[in-house]
Amino acid sequence: MLSAFTARPIVELRQRDKSKIESLLAYGDRILVGLNSGSLRIYRVLEVSDDAPVKNTANSEDNSSEPPPKPRPNELLREQERFSRHKIEQLAIIKEANILVSLSNGYVSLHDLQTYDLQQQLSKTRGAVAFAVTSNIERDEATDIPSIVSRLAVAVKRRLLLWTWRDMELSPENAEIALASSIKTLTWATGTKIVAGLSSSYVLVDVESQTISDIVGPGSIGGASGQEPSRLVGVASMGYIGMGGMAPKPLATQLNEGQMLLAKDINTLFIDTEGNSLQRRQIPWSTAPDAVGYSYPYLLALQVAAKGTLELRNPETLTLLQSIALQNAKMLHVPQPNVSLAHAGKGFLVASDRAIWRMEALDYDSQIDALVDKGIYDEAISLLGMLEDALVKDKQIRLREIKMLKAEVLFSQQKYRQSLDLFTKVAAPPGRVIKLYPKLIAGDLSTREETQRQQSESEQSPEVDGLAEASQAPATPVLSAVKAIKREEQDGTSDASSIRSKAESLNAEKPLEGKDLKKAVLELQAFLASTRTKLQRYLNYDGTLKDAPDSYQNGETVDLNIAYQELVGSDGVVTDEDRAHKFLETAKLVDTTLFRAYMYAIPSLAGSLFRIPNFCDPEVVNEKLQENGRYNDLIDFYFGKSLHRPALELLRQFGEAEEKDENAPQLHGPKRTVGYLQNLPPEKIDLILEFAEWPLQVDPDLGMEIFLADTENAETLPRDTVLTFLENMDLRLAVRYLEHVINELDDLTPDLHQRLITMYLEMLKRKVDSSAELPSSEKEQEEREHWKSKFLDLLEKGQYSPAKMLGLLPRDDPHFYEARAIVLSKMGQHKQALEIYVFKLEDPEKAEEYCNRIHLAETTTPSQVHLISVPRSGSIDPISETSSIYHTLLGLYLSPPHPYIPQINPALSLLSKHGSRLPASSTLNLIPETLPIKDLEFYFRGRIRSSNTIFNLARMEAGLRKSEVVKAQAALLLGDGLSPGSKGRNRRATIDEERVCGVCHKRLGGSVISIFPE
Repeated sequence: MLSAFTARPIVELRQRDKSKIESLLAYGDRILVGLNSGSLRIYRVLEVSDDAPVKNTANSEDNSSEPPPKPRPNELLREQERFSRHKIEQLAIIKEANILVSLSNGYVSLHDLQTYDLQQQLSKTRGAVAFAVTSNIERDEATDIPSIVSRLAVAVKRRLLLWTWRDMELSPENAEIALASSIKTLTWATGTKIVAGLSSSYVLVDVESQTISDIVGPGSIGGASGQEPSRLVGVASMGYIGMGGMAPKPLATQLNEGQMLLAKDINTLFIDTEGNSLQRRQIPWSTAPDAVGYSYPYLLALQVAAKGTLELRNPETLTLLQSIALQNAKMLHVPQPNVSLAHAGKGFLVASDRAIWRMEALDYDSQIDALVDKGIYDEAISLLGMLEDALVKDKQIRLREIKMLKAEVLFSQQKYRQSLDLFTKVAAPPGRVIKLYPKLIAGDLSTREETQRQQSESEQSPEVDGLAEASQAPATPVLSAVKAIKREEQDGTSDASSIRSKAESLNAEKPLEGKDLKKAVLELQAFLASTRTKLQRYLNYDGTLKDAPDSYQNGETVDLNIAYQELVGSDGVVTDEDRAHKFLETAKLVDTTLFRAYMYAIPSLAGSLFRIPNFCDPEVVNEKLQENGRYNDLIDFYFGKSLHRPALELLRQFGEAEEKDENAPQLHGPKRTVGYLQNLPPEKIDLILEFAEWPLQVDPDLGMEIFLADTENAETLPRDTVLTFLENMDLRLAVRYLEHVINELDDLTPDLHQRLITMYLEMLKRKVDSSAELPSSEKEQEEREHWKSKFLDLLEKGQYSPAKMLGLLPRDDPHFYEARAIVLSKMGQHKQALEIYVFKLEDPEKAEEYCNRIHLAETTTPSQVHLISVPRSGSIDPISETSSIYHTLLGLYLSPPHPYIPQINPALSLLSKHGSRLPASSTLNLIPETLPIKDLEFYFRGRIRSSNTIFNLARMEAGLRKSEVVKAQAALLLGDGLSPGSKGRNRRATIDEERVCGVCHKRLGGSVISIFPE
């Protein structure tokens, strides 16, 4: 059990003194003792120094019989013998009014607090059985000025009498409230509400509104139908019946944070300040207490005087923490305030007829240490939760540590879910949790085998002194349980509600394996996943610390030092480099353990871990996955860790195998390798090309998807490097890649265009050479025409060097005449290009089409074209002096170079179609004199029609311009088309003697004026 308080006698009546203590009151260092003789004694309590022997009795349960050491515990200051003629039943003070209140002989009297002289006996209180005093700060409703208000409530049979002091002055008005039955006890709930314990029930009275509310509770508390049944045992009820039906005294006390406890017989009820039940279980008392109280933070209960036992309980868990034997003790007095920090550690008083004990508290740190040493973790956690932060050193750190110890005990008791939930709640360091598992899960961090060895050694050597173990903190939950059991055996105490049977749990300890291990591993997965999320707030995927840690969902950021302490499990000042290193080690531990957990419990989930950035240990993962034949997951892991070479070698091993592997059938063939290479970044181009060779050899179409896929990686690969690689493998693959780059990706790089044209040329030369040696089939001819079509199309549209290309083309090969013409056209040498069409290809239609294309280009985008014309003597053409591409073609038809003859029919056809586009004078000079005029009819008709068209268009344009001029003059002079009221330049204004300015309102007269347009 806990030794939170030690009883120190401070007042003991001498043997010859026949008086008995009936009441007591403590304030400051004074104790007022009311005797049965009516005398009042005033003592001053003397403080005992820290080195007094009282400290040595802190662990003793019953030290009330030991005499206190010197110096004396008290000093009698005064004895007021005629304070009252009857025994003094109750004492209280109203400090603000300097008043001492007493109850004697059924009357409540007021005395001076300094002289103890009687000031007034309240005659209305005749027959009083109890009273209660409270003081509070209240604000005036009208002025909102705060003032100290003290109230005195007196119970007189069924009446509740009230007196009020405001700022030390007694209010002339007093209230009286009638209740349903006789009042036995009074306890203030708040400054304006009081709980009255009646003979049959409890009521809550609001003294301001004088409203009465019934409090419904179990059994003798005053429960209605359907309430919790009474816990009244047979022995207690028989005792009361045997005493003539005497009912138990209703007890009540304030607790912390607006809570109250009502107790009658062995039934209890927890309520709030509004009288509502808090729905908490009853206190497991075996017998009814004589008095109850609250000394921060413990619930006190004084048993009957025959037993003289003081019980200390946790008000939250209701666990009995300490029992102190005090001979014939019957009174319990807790100085006010009893629920605030000001009272912490000051102790309270317990009295019998002949003695008064002061209960001195052990410091809270020692109390918590004692609970932890005994393995009572629930009570230590509850006590820390109730205590204010200022009362305990490093409260949050200690609370977290105790919760982790409790979680370890729960784990040893095979309560894995509760244990891991608690570990998660307190953000336990992952290493501390992982080491609880066997080596199969925790690896080298596991201490489970070592723990079992230590356990067997401790069982074989029970005579080992426990002091050596107490000097060190428990490393494992099993050792903690062993030490707790040893201390219990030495103390000879146990509490079933707080201390679980650790001996049973220890005997039940068995190797963690089978279903138990799987259950524990499943719970571990949730803990590790939560820890991964926390680590990601501070750690980048490359192992460096984030510049600005991520925020929690509420926007609240966590201090990096606190996070380091929680996740790594160590504190102190560290550098950013050390912190990043520790965070990275923790992340590796978490991810590697999570991988082991997945592989043991749910192997199918292991792949999902590899598809996201992780810090798993590659050696562990490689060993485990190969051991289980999960090569597909191993490939995903290699990719996530950027271990691409081992992954690609493994893919090549399975892909080139003759038969499919049963463990990885999806890895057979080049498909998976192609998919892997497609996901590699351009920086890995050397690796891509190294392992792309075998898929291209096995399946060229599939292998080319590495370079032709519609992905960012494929589009950003270094194209020169890829092209060189493909050229060395197969020219067709290089051509396919360049076609994709130029046609699909719109790459305008001249070098790539030049290389593609060169490849087309090489392919065509091969086809031409092969057809020259052997007759070509229809399919081969179609293929050759296909390549030729691509070649010519790229020559027309591509970005390349025409001069360089012209030097590569064969001069006398008919298969490349048209190609030479296109290149010459690119160079601007249109006459040479037309000579190829007219004399070598002998294709007037292509020559005319060529001229149309050049003419259209000159019309849309004017450019200087150097045309070679044949000058002839004659007058200047009055219609057009500009030569054209058609004139060049006509000159080749009618004046061909040696040794070609003129071509009259193509020339006449050109004149009939495009005569209007030819200069008249130079065209007529080219026509042979022997040509009949009749053959030129279509030419002259077209020229005349073209001239008429030009003349008519000029007349129409002149008419339209005249109309536009008239419209502009009308708008200027008359205001046509303008806003209403506007008359243009014809606007007039009449100025007479009465006309004034619209701005300054002065008469205009002969002044110079200005008229605005509006």
